[in-house]
Amino acid sequence: MRGLSRRALFASTAAGAGTVLLPAASARARPRPEPSAGCAHYRADYHFTVPAQWKNDPQRPVWIDGTYHCYYLCNTDYLDGQVGTAWALATSTDLVSFTDRGIAVPKDTTVNGDVWSGSAVVDTGDTAGFGAGAVVALVTMSPGGGTDHQEQFLYYSTDGGRTFTHHGTDPVLANPGVADFRDPKVIRDDDRDRWVMALAERHRIGFYHSADLLSWTYAGAFAEDGIGVLECPDLFRITADDGTPKWVLGASGDGTGSGRPPTYAYWTGSFDGGAFTADSAEPQWLDHGWDWYAAVTFEKRDADGTPDPAGRYAVGWLNNWAYAHTTPTIDCDGFNGTDSIVREITLKRSASGGYYLASRPVAALDGYVSRTVRLGDLTVDGTRVLDHTGVSYELSTEITWSEATGAGVQVRRSPDGGRHIDAGVYGDYAFLNRRGTVNPDTGGARQESRTPFDASAGRVRLRILVDRTSVEMFVDDGRYVHSAEVFPYLIDNRLALFAVGGTAVFRNTVIREFAVPGPGPGPGA
Repeated sequence: MRGLSRRALFASTAAGAGTVLLPAASARARPRPEPSAGCAHYRADYHFTVPAQWKNDPQRPVWIDGTYHCYYLCNTDYLDGQVGTAWALATSTDLVSFTDRGIAVPKDTTVNGDVWSGSAVVDTGDTAGFGAGAVVALVTMSPGGGTDHQEQFLYYSTDGGRTFTHHGTDPVLANPGVADFRDPKVIRDDDRDRWVMALAERHRIGFYHSADLLSWTYAGAFAEDGIGVLECPDLFRITADDGTPKWVLGASGDGTGSGRPPTYAYWTGSFDGGAFTADSAEPQWLDHGWDWYAAVTFEKRDADGTPDPAGRYAVGWLNNWAYAHTTPTIDCDGFNGTDSIVREITLKRSASGGYYLASRPVAALDGYVSRTVRLGDLTVDGTRVLDHTGVSYELSTEITWSEATGAGVQVRRSPDGGRHIDAGVYGDYAFLNRRGTVNPDTGGARQESRTPFDASAGRVRLRILVDRTSVEMFVDDGRYVHSAEVFPYLIDNRLALFAVGGTAVFRNTVIREFAVPGPGPGPGA
């Protein structure tokens, strides 16, 4: 259908959006439901989900004896309406298939209450005195509750990170009398033979150092007051593709108010053990969608366990605090909590001389392909509905054009074409638009995400991961990624290609489906 406009593309979206959105949920979860025999299931097919109850922040995974130990915040009483999180554990050798290991750091084992985000390290040199190879976790707790008296406490494990014991009830880093003092991220500073902590302190990230993980000294801070309250800081060194070593400082923030993403902001620069100097004051973003929060990066290990200096992994929580308790998975699947696909990230030098992080899905996903559909080159003028049906898959294609003003893919399209999620490029931006399907944003302000795009290139590579409740779009080399939580009806399993304002060719178009075993019944089941 030549002459299809972008307005026409989304016309049915605007008319029907209000009728398909989920109702807003209260902050307290309803009692755990009893699923009916005919209940539809929304648990992801190849993304990590909490086996039961609730999860939010992933904690930085730790490599122990050839296995990634992936901790995450978990509330085993969520469906009973109770609050408070513990650290649950899942292990994986490839970061695609996970095995549930239950609760590693229980909540409410001391007078300080439940445990919040932090980080774990392997203390190979026995600096803390718990034994060489002990796993030491620094976590935020808030005696008395709330955010005005958060402090950092220590737990340790001598069984390979499976279970942890608290190191008393006193903090190892006390609150100096401020609100929002949380999420310690600890790394080893080999250059200075000490530990370094990055800590979220409202609109800044504080740096501390320690010889033994037990006592900490303030060293400096990095301030950023344009993206809301900073959370879940990150600090690491990585070698760029041109051989230049750089430091990266990251944090989760909400830039919605200033037209920026609500995800993981980062700066490249230098770090001297106490101060971080950014290459540019303006942050870059590791994801530009609505739902990639509390993300962590962690070491990428070679086959022999050696860290790769030029690569890391990253994973984020596929949700947003604006609507965190709105999901159909509660009713029929008894859980609320899904993570993004794990990504491999590298640092690249741009044509302008700056540096940016590029993402791609973890390579081990290739080992779980259960079906491949090769569609070759497809010419599209208007909308072309494909024969393929499915609710979880990966689509990759390179789109080329000479006159078209936009092109892309409609995933999770309804049989009548009235509902769909649109991913592609238009003019000078790439976009992911979920307005035309069921999604958690009942207010309507978080429907389409955009990133810059050079239309003069006349081509774009898209790699789109579709699962039952999510869409992740990787654009070209992965500098720009869009992640969105979506809840399409399960009958919405069609797929279409579209071109706006002219003809486009979708080259080497491939669809892959995956078969990944689940993590098991899990804590709180």
